[in-house]
Amino acid sequence: MSFLHKIHLQEEAQKQVQAWKANNEKVVFTNGCFDLIHYGHLQYLEQSRSLGDRLVVGVNSDASVSRLKGNHRPIKDQKTRESLLASLQYVDLVVIFEEDTPLRLIQLLLPDVLVKGGDYTIENIVGAQEVIENGGEVHTLTFVPGYSTSNYEKKIQSFK
Repeated sequence: MSFLHKIHLQEEAQKQVQAWKANNEKVVFTNGCFDLIHYGHLQYLEQSRSLGDRLVVGVNSDASVSRLKGNHRPIKDQKTRESLLASLQYVDLVVIFEEDTPLRLIQLLLPDVLVKGGDYTIENIVGAQEVIENGGEVHTLTFVPGYSTSNYEKKIQSFK
């Protein structure tokens, strides 16, 4: 089966998440740009998936990445980024969001678990309050040292 069946529009994602929850499956949500997927991302996604039965990844749209990171980003277009994520065995669903934060998407999906990287505290994680108020959990995961998209971007630029 193709990985493309894992890529959904927001309304489709909401229906799928509701179906999983109705089946007593624990739904984990995380999000990001995932511009240059590296070892740190892979470890983070695998750890995120281990916190539940299903992993949903919200991906910033191309326009959103540009607003957040600058006009030189994204390096990879959203179709490539979402397809790479969907091809991973521990990712169950990928959904694009246009806003600068995934708050509206989190409110729509209401996952059981919300996950972000270790550079966040629960108090500053977008959507944490909504997930907790809905009976869910919020976790931060430790970064794998030495791996970041910004470092790879600098390395690529040094070849000029």
